[in-house]
Amino acid sequence: MSSSTSLLRDDVVLSEGRPPLLDVAAGDAREWTTRHRDALRAVVAEHGAVLVRGLGLRDRAQTGAVFQRVADGLMAEKEAFAPREAYADGVHSSTAWPANQQMCMHHELSYTLEFPGLMLFACLTAPTGGGVTGTADAEAVLAALPAELTERFEREGWLLTRSYNDEIGATLEEAFGTDDRGAIEAYCRVHAIEYAWQDDGSLHTRQRRSAVVRHPVTGRRCWFNQVAFLNQWTLEEEVRDYLVDVYGEDGLPFNTRYGNGDPIGPDVVETINEVYTAHTRREPWQAGDLLLVDNIRTAHSREPFQGDREILVGLADPVRFSDVSATLEGNTR
Repeated sequence: MSSSTSLLRDDVVLSEGRPPLLDVAAGDAREWTTRHRDALRAVVAEHGAVLVRGLGLRDRAQTGAVFQRVADGLMAEKEAFAPREAYADGVHSSTAWPANQQMCMHHELSYTLEFPGLMLFACLTAPTGGGVTGTADAEAVLAALPAELTERFEREGWLLTRSYNDEIGATLEEAFGTDDRGAIEAYCRVHAIEYAWQDDGSLHTRQRRSAVVRHPVTGRRCWFNQVAFLNQWTLEEEVRDYLVDVYGEDGLPFNTRYGNGDPIGPDVVETINEVYTAHTRREPWQAGDLLLVDNIRTAHSREPFQGDREILVGLADPVRFSDVSATLEGNTR
């Protein structure tokens, strides 16, 4: 182990209920990141996440350069469930989501066949209240969930259903990068997604994925999915009632089911979210912060907030389901 790696690891502050924190005095964020890149990644490998404070990140260009230095490779987003603006150099805005609503714990793009192994978050503008990006250890969450629940999900996987239209959620172009039917159908076939065009021109899709995976480096089993976050029972009651009234349950922009197609009840969603809450680590954002998250080992969330909040996001180090010992990449009817 290099002296740089050892020194950085020794400087990480571990506190109950807070993410690992590394307070640095970086005169130049690019230079510091270049010098400590391997040590920083070693800290993420050890702890699953780390909040770096003191880099002084202040704009997209600087942040993009730091993202590129930390990541093995940045990636574009596909199959987005909500709009996100893409900037140059693999830098994205945070997902467009109402400021007064919680984004529950999830693993980014855990329903795709290729997903980011590393998430990077940079705070350019901290909110006046709330807006914390919480983290939770996926191995600990798996161990804390009821065994009969995790065993069923491990056996059957989970099913994501989506309905694309121009009124709610991500549009076809935002999700697939095109609105060409032929190109979308080809993408779905390659990525194990069932699809059906509706009479009104909307698209309905279904895809089944593993809910429990093994980390490609440690081999440890992790609860890795968006079962609760993308389920109808996580939506605000008035929002859910409106969407069901207008589009019907089969026309919701997204919903989740057991892998065999059975509906997931509100009690299951509540249980999952309660376990996540018990394992949440949180630290209020400060302008200039950088948060690195192992997307397989660590789930993340976003709390409601007040005031302006600008968080830049990098999706990095793509991983395929075949790399995490996942067995459920097919579909079910």
